[in-house]
Amino acid sequence: MTTYGICNLSIVALRAEPSDKSEMISQVLFGESFTILEGNKHWSKIKLSFDNYEGYIDNKQFEIITDDVFYELTNDHEIYSGEIIDFITDSNNNFYTIPLGSRLPFFKKDEFYLSHKKFRFEGTTFSGKLPKTEIIQKAFIFLNTPFLWGGKTPFGIDCSGFTQMVYKMCGYQLYRDANAQAKQGEVLSFIEECEPGDLAFFDNDEGEIIHVGIILKDYHIIHAYGKVRIDTLDHSGIFNTDLQTHTHNLRVIKKII
Repeated sequence: MTTYGICNLSIVALRAEPSDKSEMISQVLFGESFTILEGNKHWSKIKLSFDNYEGYIDNKQFEIITDDVFYELTNDHEIYSGEIIDFITDSNNNFYTIPLGSRLPFFKKDEFYLSHKKFRFEGTTFSGKLPKTEIIQKAFIFLNTPFLWGGKTPFGIDCSGFTQMVYKMCGYQLYRDANAQAKQGEVLSFIEECEPGDLAFFDNDEGEIIHVGIILKDYHIIHAYGKVRIDTLDHSGIFNTDLQTHTHNLRVIKKII
């Protein structure tokens, strides 16, 4: 029998192996639902509903939900929190913080439900597909966020987590990793064809896609490298304005929207 779960904490590590010492490969944000693939006393291997990404999560850091609730979530209009950090309160006035992009299940009139528990939220929300111009506005929210391998929040983010979260906030779905994102969308043959909001992908010496960023106007790019920063983009790749050298080799430009 298939079992489902939902994240009931602000930010939870998704790990490569069932151990606290294992690499964090991504994060599960408040309100994200998932399928439980296998489990033991302490850890569960899960597959996230949003992008089908798989990893291990501590059993103490999520709640089991019924099949009916999972399917209702799948069909429910997705509404997300819109501030870098905000808070929710339950019916007992317990206080919880949630990061940007947390899902608010079954949200209506400043209230939502998680595992039949009612919460109140009075902050900014976003939902639905937004114009392509909003991609850039949402990307700037993350400017100067420190790089964190596996991160997905304004407190630490990696290159593909950055592009995924920005597109998510605008109503579009990207895969979690850069090499998978590079398989989405339409290829643009020349840098001159790109528009602000398109994605640029970069490879290593072996030809593997290892980096991604969001193209800005006037041949600039915003990407997570040490921190979320703005650099120059040319036919060779990314020219780092601080180091005065090229740091990434351009492989392909893709139009998603």
